[in-house]
Amino acid sequence: MKKKVNCILLIDDDEPTNYLHQILLEDMDIADEIIAMQNAEEALEFLKSEEEGEHPQPDIIFLDINMPVMNGWEFLEEYNKLPISQKGKHVMIMLTTSVNPDDKHKANQDGIVQDFINKPLEESVVRKIVGEFF
Repeated sequence: MKKKVNCILLIDDDEPTNYLHQILLEDMDIADEIIAMQNAEEALEFLKSEEEGEHPQPDIIFLDINMPVMNGWEFLEEYNKLPISQKGKHVMIMLTTSVNPDDKHKANQDGIVQDFINKPLEESVVRKIVGEFF
């Protein structure tokens, strides 16, 4: 039986990247729900929202670093302030095109970020993440 997660949240300001990642994840049938957001502030509001008394708790968050309005680092800073009920069981993965070694070092020091990978997402990487954490 294939491992499957409940929900994956994609946060990336680049609409084509979100679209390609969403198609990949849908084709893999790896999640019951895939949510793509182009703005980190909207993603925070989504995590704070409630439906039937429950906060959405994506199993995996793929987070871009370089975004306008609120970048990935600023998102992590605000995410750290959320109560545990709004964080849930997230696996936080930084997605980037950055070749700056300081970004990888900073992500590794954060404590929340479990992995730092280059875009675009690949099936083998997603399977590795799901296999490792679920």
